[in-house]
Amino acid sequence: MTTILVTGGTGTLGRLVAERLRADGHEVRVLSRHAQPYAVDLRKGGSGLDAAVEGVDSIVHCATAPGGGDEEAAAHLIAAARRADVRHLVYISIVGVDRVPLGYYRTKLAVEGLVEESGLGWTVLRATQFHDLPARLFGTVSKAPVMLLPARVKDQPVEVAEVADRLAELALGTPAGRVPDMGGPEVRTLDSLARAYLDATGRRRLVVSVPLWGKAYRGFRSGGHLAPGLAVGKGTFEEYLGRRFGGGQEV
Repeated sequence: MTTILVTGGTGTLGRLVAERLRADGHEVRVLSRHAQPYAVDLRKGGSGLDAAVEGVDSIVHCATAPGGGDEEAAAHLIAAARRADVRHLVYISIVGVDRVPLGYYRTKLAVEGLVEESGLGWTVLRATQFHDLPARLFGTVSKAPVMLLPARVKDQPVEVAEVADRLAELALGTPAGRVPDMGGPEVRTLDSLARAYLDATGRRRLVVSVPLWGKAYRGFRSGGHLAPGLAVGKGTFEEYLGRRFGGGQEV
């Protein structure tokens, strides 16, 4: 049995990683800002972080804040891991962070660099977007009678539970560096995903694709966030929608 710390362990991904590891009989510590006994704000660090890391074999770093602070959080976590002689740091990143010039992606890429230069044994897994991201997007834009979507953009959503399984597997292994990316089973146009969402939720909306501008849009339009050659995921977007919305009731 090993002791593993999961940061962001109450979040969408981290919660599942913790569940997988516990089911395999390992001791799991969950670190988040509000989860006792390891309630720690990684952006601030401090003695609570040192206590959480002490005696840990591996860390799975899932905590992230799209609003900012990921680099500071990673620096604090790495420093504490060094002090505690942690054997292995596993980081979950996003496919395309080195190809799509989006602010959040640049931050994720910077954190990858901190992990690689940490002096710790490390593993980095990049995954495509989880199914709930396009679902949240469609939930927002479908509030209007016409759904406006970025033109000529595709997506490759992946089942979060499958990513959790892979992270748990990596955490129990030896440091592997940058491992192959993990993509969902299908590369789909945004409008086809949107129509699947409308069918699942019982909504009727006109879907219109609108050209946008900017470097980030061009990066997405060129498929920089996709991994078509690494479509290892099994769960489809329709399967996710079926579990979430079931009866096709409008929401």
